[in-house]
Amino acid sequence: MKKEIITTLNAPAPIGPYNQAVKAGDTLYISGQIPLVPSTMELYNGTIKEETELVMEHLKSILDAAEMDFEHVVKSTIFIDDIANFGEVNQVYGAYFDNDTAPARETVAVKSLPKSVRVEISMIAVK
Repeated sequence: MKKEIITTLNAPAPIGPYNQAVKAGDTLYISGQIPLVPSTMELYNGTIKEETELVMEHLKSILDAAEMDFEHVVKSTIFIDDIANFGEVNQVYGAYFDNDTAPARETVAVKSLPKSVRVEISMIAVK
């Protein structure tokens, strides 16, 4: 099966040996997104809600580049550095989905994330 690399200038460029997303057949695998400002690659330091919103907008841009949207997302993984932020992250995340058709998901609290960010989200989508 041939894989297609998906990229957009509306999401941060990779900071390591990976791509923003890879499409294999009808399935899109989106790498974890963190709150970086795409034009400067600087960390955005706002509230946890603002940072989560930026991450979700990066994911939206990548989905758009693959001619998909949040309706196509079948699986999400959320990493947060403090479980106390779960409610606020979940509130922002949930605004992008219809509860009846929301994807499968896990949320994991971890000790630390790349660049010491507070939230990272990855997704898998199928067209």
